[in-house]
Amino acid sequence: MHTLIDAGVNLTSTQFDAERDTIMTRAANQGIESMLLIGCDLQSSEHSQALAMQYGQYATAGVHPHDAKDVPDDFIVQLRNLLTQERVVAVGECGLDFNRDYSPRPVQQLICGVQLELAETLNMPVYLHERDAFDTFSAMLDDFSLRGVLHCFTGDKRALRHYLDYGLMIGLTGWLCDERRGETLRELVRYIPEDRILLETDAPFLLPRTLKPKPKSRRNEPAYLPEIAHHVAALKDVCVSELAQQTSKNFKTLFLANGITG
Repeated sequence: MHTLIDAGVNLTSTQFDAERDTIMTRAANQGIESMLLIGCDLQSSEHSQALAMQYGQYATAGVHPHDAKDVPDDFIVQLRNLLTQERVVAVGECGLDFNRDYSPRPVQQLICGVQLELAETLNMPVYLHERDAFDTFSAMLDDFSLRGVLHCFTGDKRALRHYLDYGLMIGLTGWLCDERRGETLRELVRYIPEDRILLETDAPFLLPRTLKPKPKSRRNEPAYLPEIAHHVAALKDVCVSELAQQTSKNFKTLFLANGITG
């Protein structure tokens, strides 16, 4: 069995409340050696860190653009404290989302910018979200010198080129397994160097549509990461074991370079 690292799991989701231990066991049985648990606001970031401690995983801490409008006045103080906690390895999920616009765009930009500045100050990697906001987001990034990953990339060739030139890794999800909307991403995978790819389920979201049999719950989970790995390997014309080894190395290089192990 090839061991894999899931570089993006929303383990704090209420969809997992009743069976997190079972979810973790199923993942281990499918060769998932580690996971990055995503924080989307202060509360979920704190919860992700607690779960990372409980299960020996890793976590991010940050404020998603959807939640930017709801931050408390002292959010940056609270966030800075969370980023010092054990097993927290990245700032995020942060970025811009002009697709849903759940938070006003100026507020998104303000909260994102503060987090990018904090990541640069602390020399921590960033876990980035961008939907339909490439021009604004790329201009913001250019004001900083950061390392990180563009989570769940779904952009076009122009965006991919920019993010690669900037130095980011690219997170690939079950989006590319979607025959309805994944065609562009499948075409672009060949342009992504193998040493810049991370694999992520974004569970419980983005269940790979190619998965057979489909779970009755229609809920994604880390145990399904091998389905994504097989598709990426086929698109890159490499064996799954090579891809698994390289993407695990990529994860450790990006997130664990400061000496966190285990």
